[in-house]
Amino acid sequence: MKMSSRRIWETRPLLSVKGIHVYYGKIQVLSDIRFQVGEREILTVVGSNGSGKSTLLKTISGLMKPESGTIEFLGEDVTRVPDYEIVNRGLVRVPEGRKLFPTMTVLENLEMGSLNPLAKRKRKESMDMVFGLFPILRNRARQLAGTLSGGEQQMAAIGRGLMAVPKVLMLDEPSLGLAPLIVLQVFETIKRINELGTTILLVEQNVFQSLLISTTGLVLENGKITMEKGGKELLEDDHVRKAYLGT
Repeated sequence: MKMSSRRIWETRPLLSVKGIHVYYGKIQVLSDIRFQVGEREILTVVGSNGSGKSTLLKTISGLMKPESGTIEFLGEDVTRVPDYEIVNRGLVRVPEGRKLFPTMTVLENLEMGSLNPLAKRKRKESMDMVFGLFPILRNRARQLAGTLSGGEQQMAAIGRGLMAVPKVLMLDEPSLGLAPLIVLQVFETIKRINELGTTILLVEQNVFQSLLISTTGLVLENGKITMEKGGKELLEDDHVRKAYLGT
């Protein structure tokens, strides 16, 4: 399957992934992955289970290291930079499954996202933004995170990511396991976060809702990017409709 022609950037992209190859032991999981994420963009990576989507985000965030290739953020090579330093620079990942601290309060979980110097200085401003996006979290601020509903936990996880003052927010399967109505709310919130100025790199199995709000979509199949198009354009592609939408 041929990919569409690459976008031509008038300005330097925030994030550039250049030909990375990633292995689990001797098993190759990602092969020659190349793409760029521009300022204020929502770029979504779609694909089936086992296609390498979560591995991609873990590699970009520094939790895994590629065998070869480079990752550039704000024009600097961060391929071998420690994961905590990548967060400090503004490249922040919200993991699949939320990964909150269940015996800590919602407020404490949010504060855990603002430990780097810049985020500490902007903690009040960021907290006001998070509570504006998720008013229910203000009411749940003193409640233990482990007692929240699944949707509320996802809100708290996204909020914690925002507390780190990200330039690029990476979201790994934010709709996983949520009720349909909550899924719609999550995607509307992602769109709102982007409108407020945060660039989004989204990994999702909900192909329709994610591509609907995306500037650009990538299809990841068997560890390789097979397509790159505008989000809504990709929704109209015959292969995507048959393979991921069942139409």
